[in-house]
Amino acid sequence: MSEIISAIVLGIVQGLTEFLPVSSSGHLELAKYILGDTSMAEQSLLMTVTLHVATALSTIVVFRKDIAEIFRGLFAFKWNKETEFSAKIILSMIPAAIVGLLFEKQIEALFTRNILLVAGMLAITGVLLMLAHRAKDTGKPVSYLSALLVGIAQAIAITPGISRSGATISTSVLLGIDRGEAARFSFLMVVPLILGKLAKDLLDGEYGQTENTLALASGFVFAFLTGLFACRLMIRLVKGSKLIYFSVYCFAVAIIAAAYILSKG
Repeated sequence: MSEIISAIVLGIVQGLTEFLPVSSSGHLELAKYILGDTSMAEQSLLMTVTLHVATALSTIVVFRKDIAEIFRGLFAFKWNKETEFSAKIILSMIPAAIVGLLFEKQIEALFTRNILLVAGMLAITGVLLMLAHRAKDTGKPVSYLSALLVGIAQAIAITPGISRSGATISTSVLLGIDRGEAARFSFLMVVPLILGKLAKDLLDGEYGQTENTLALASGFVFAFLTGLFACRLMIRLVKGSKLIYFSVYCFAVAIIAAAYILSKG
């Protein structure tokens, strides 16, 4: 039962922090540390991937009209705005896909409750959000170059503690992209990557065994439900230019986490 409760807590943490720019992976590592999660890196990463799939599904639900429009445009089999948008999404995926394929084991090793690493990366997230808060909104559309640069930011955000949404939205805003479009592009660009990662691992037999399927399912459900709420909330917050509050929050959590670990050492 304790595993199920822990999974529910992790699911809620993931659902809220996947979309709010405070690093879902960093908060999951902090939550695992607080809950006394002693699982191996592979098992810990399995829970992380499961929860990310849940929030990817919530993204699909929230942006279902946009996704349907993209598919209609693609199946028109001609170059149009939907095809161009899809090409930019694919381009943005390349950096993270390369990093994930070439450094899979190194990435996996990062998810071992390294709290000082998480604290440092949260501080970096705080800096990015502060810079984005001060940036002017020029209302630019997403270009191919900006899609690639945002994709590089997403690849860097694989590190626990750097917020994926925070890094990608901040990069977009710093490039002058319209804030609403920045949020839309940030949330949609991650869905193919997460589903592709899941498909690859399933084909490789990575997730063939698990000790508690019910715990994974519980985490999945709660991550999905809280993700629906957080995704809609974040869209409103980005449009309202309220990223500074999350910057302060990231700095505060980073300081508290680092101070706690150093005091124990």
